[in-house]
Amino acid sequence: MAEANPRAEEEFVPETHAEIEEKLRAVTARHLGDGLSIDNTNIAIGGGSNRTWSFDAVLASGERLPLILRQETYAGPYNIFESPSVQYRIMAAAYDAGAPVPKTYYLLENQDGLGAGFVMERIEGETIPRKILRDAAYKDALPKMAAQCGETIGTLQSIDLNDVLFLGPDLDGPGGERREAARAELEMQRRRLDDYEEPHPAFELGLRWLEQNLPKTGRTVVVHGDFRNGNFIVDAHGIRSVLDWELAHVGAPAEDFGWLCIKSWRFGLNDKPVGGFGKRDDLYLAYEDRTGHAVNPDEVFWWEVYGTLKWGLINLLQAFSHLNTPRRSVVFAACGRNVCQMEYDLLKMIENAP
Repeated sequence: MAEANPRAEEEFVPETHAEIEEKLRAVTARHLGDGLSIDNTNIAIGGGSNRTWSFDAVLASGERLPLILRQETYAGPYNIFESPSVQYRIMAAAYDAGAPVPKTYYLLENQDGLGAGFVMERIEGETIPRKILRDAAYKDALPKMAAQCGETIGTLQSIDLNDVLFLGPDLDGPGGERREAARAELEMQRRRLDDYEEPHPAFELGLRWLEQNLPKTGRTVVVHGDFRNGNFIVDAHGIRSVLDWELAHVGAPAEDFGWLCIKSWRFGLNDKPVGGFGKRDDLYLAYEDRTGHAVNPDEVFWWEVYGTLKWGLINLLQAFSHLNTPRRSVVFAACGRNVCQMEYDLLKMIENAP
């Protein structure tokens, strides 16, 4: 997984709407054909870390393509995300594997003058979890979504690792030795917490518990890294697409399960541990049907504890980013207030560990 360091791509410099629109038209025409025009360009609502532009490309034939431009707008020291070029390539691999993911069209280059980013298909549907979980329009979709998640995780894990070597040597130690996925992830979170030089006893206790209960995992697979309610596009039939691939990496099969089930992604509906919409059994059975591999609930619990710790540290990172970089945001500032909730959840999980 990407560590906090600068990007190779150029950092995006804000311009006027008209300037961006003209550059976007030119690069889209270069990739999709002369005579193309664009309209309905808008900065989409949603996405806390990068800029998302929604627009239509009208081909010379008259065909209209609904598209999204995903731009990276910050490349500073508190950036933990994979570069847009890596996101673009893993999304293409997931699409080819049959996962519900937007089709990718092209990757921006320096000559395009739009910074780092890529263009992908725009898929209609809802992404706001509280609407998905509470609006009548999605009541028939909710019972299906846990199984859809299990099948999707299984599809991602079917991707040949030889096709995603660009995800990086996440499991290679400093001396070239191969490490367990759980240990590699844990060491990354330890470094992250140490970098803040701020006391957080609950996180220290969480790291100790995780170290003492490390699971043994032989297989390594493609992990989405942020697979959860809020990163799904949902309609009346269930999950149409999975978004936000900035944290994709090679890791343990149970990692996406643990992240999906942490308390924060249930949005208050704690009787349904899978994203606030489903049951673990439905999630696991669909995955097992798709892959032939059984799910170990104890291993998932370890990754759920890990995910709670990780989410707490990400909230801490966002607060530090707001305080120490030009990337100032009320949302990022508010993340600092979430840290204590993650610490509480972490302590309760450890107390009630099986």
